[in-house]
Amino acid sequence: MSLKNKTIIITGASSGIGKACAEEFARQGANLVLGARQYVTLCEITQDLEKRYGIKAVAVQCDVSKETDCEHLIKQGMLTFNRIDVLINNAGISMRALFKDLDLVVLRNLMDVNFWGSVYCTKYALPELLKNRGSVVGVSSIAGYRGLPGRTGYSASKFALNGFLEALRVENLKTGLHVMIASPGFTSSNIRNSALVKDGTVQGESSMDEGKMMPPEKVAEIIADGIINRKRTLIMTSQGKLTVFLNKVLPAWLDGLVYNHFTKEKDPLIR
Repeated sequence: MSLKNKTIIITGASSGIGKACAEEFARQGANLVLGARQYVTLCEITQDLEKRYGIKAVAVQCDVSKETDCEHLIKQGMLTFNRIDVLINNAGISMRALFKDLDLVVLRNLMDVNFWGSVYCTKYALPELLKNRGSVVGVSSIAGYRGLPGRTGYSASKFALNGFLEALRVENLKTGLHVMIASPGFTSSNIRNSALVKDGTVQGESSMDEGKMMPPEKVAEIIADGIINRKRTLIMTSQGKLTVFLNKVLPAWLDGLVYNHFTKEKDPLIR
């Protein structure tokens, strides 16, 4: 499979992994439908990609927590390109707070964006993806395999996303639809800067060392390769693979390892 001349929809495309995916797919010749809340930034990105790679791209203002916005995003893709080959459910937000201190609105916001946003976009894109034997990709996390302290809402949303996509895959074993769950490790992006704290406000400063994390450009390369080769799951780091393995064979021991890891954050929530 080649991505050249394919139509790819990416949510959360104004920064981080979504922006890096847009760059990687454009480099490989795909046409793009980019969705995010930051419309001006999206327009700048689309113009730049069209100029540098000779592809076609359209920017669509979209808050994935709103079903009507997701429907509009998919319709705009069809109006512009008359086909959809790949949907990248990337839009997401994070959080950092202990559950005992948390305003429940934070969990609702996390589920609305990380889970329901993917459900809405997939629902409206599915008829066209089935027609073209296309790909649905969910950008998940190791937090979708192992709950992380201080990230109850984030972990819950990613577990829900993984379950949704696994069920969708089994439903479509005979239709030709490709469903892929992509789970980066800790990635250098602004997701932690924009993470919600206990009262729903934005954290502002990352609690981790961003310099030691995987760059989003590398994540985008791995996702593109996964789509081309129609892979089932992508766990992108050795730390992530070890975590998933230990969670199966030594879950209680892993509890302690995870606890100790998060005591080393800046201003740790647990000590």
